[in-house]
Amino acid sequence: MDTSVTDHLLSTTRAVRRKLDLDRPVEPEVLEECLRLALQAPTPGNQQAWRWLVVRDQGVKDRLSELFRRVGKAYLEANAAALGEAITEPSVARAFASGQHLIDVIDRVPVFVIPCLTGRPSGDNAADAAFYGGIFPAVWNFQLALRSRGLGSTLTTYHLTHEAEAAEILGIPADVTQVGLLPIAYTTVPDFKPASRVPLSEVAYLDGWGNAL
Repeated sequence: MDTSVTDHLLSTTRAVRRKLDLDRPVEPEVLEECLRLALQAPTPGNQQAWRWLVVRDQGVKDRLSELFRRVGKAYLEANAAALGEAITEPSVARAFASGQHLIDVIDRVPVFVIPCLTGRPSGDNAADAAFYGGIFPAVWNFQLALRSRGLGSTLTTYHLTHEAEAAEILGIPADVTQVGLLPIAYTTVPDFKPASRVPLSEVAYLDGWGNAL
């Protein structure tokens, strides 16, 4: 295995919002390839409780986009008010512009994929860790597969504030949990760079909390 290739993939798979190609169609066969790779992710007890809802119909996307915008707009406004002058800092301003752009164009993104789990969370931390652990590794597999084929995505959760309304739009049963919405498109740039991250020494410990690794 060429670790230079895998390391590049792992360190440059970004949350893509502003660099999504809104006009280029996403081929069904490419999306299916990526979903098949998603299914190779680890799953608790081999339950394979994941379900994937692919949305291409413009009318359905429009209705989901209205939910997305309703929550996203309020979220950005509240955060902007809380940040005050700090919102003018370049890194913060870029993040807000990126989020606002996706809110503005969400209905134009070619494909939505909504990952789901059969069942509902219990409210118990141990049980829910296993519950959500049954989907998020698969979501990341899916995003890596997309990236390797020139597509971008970002895991969003705005519409989950109105999960029941989204479920009605999509015909999702009451005993199925939506865990996000991924807007998917080809990217307008060929590559991405590693993100700025805090040093490992500040977030990883050895044998006990706070002990240097």
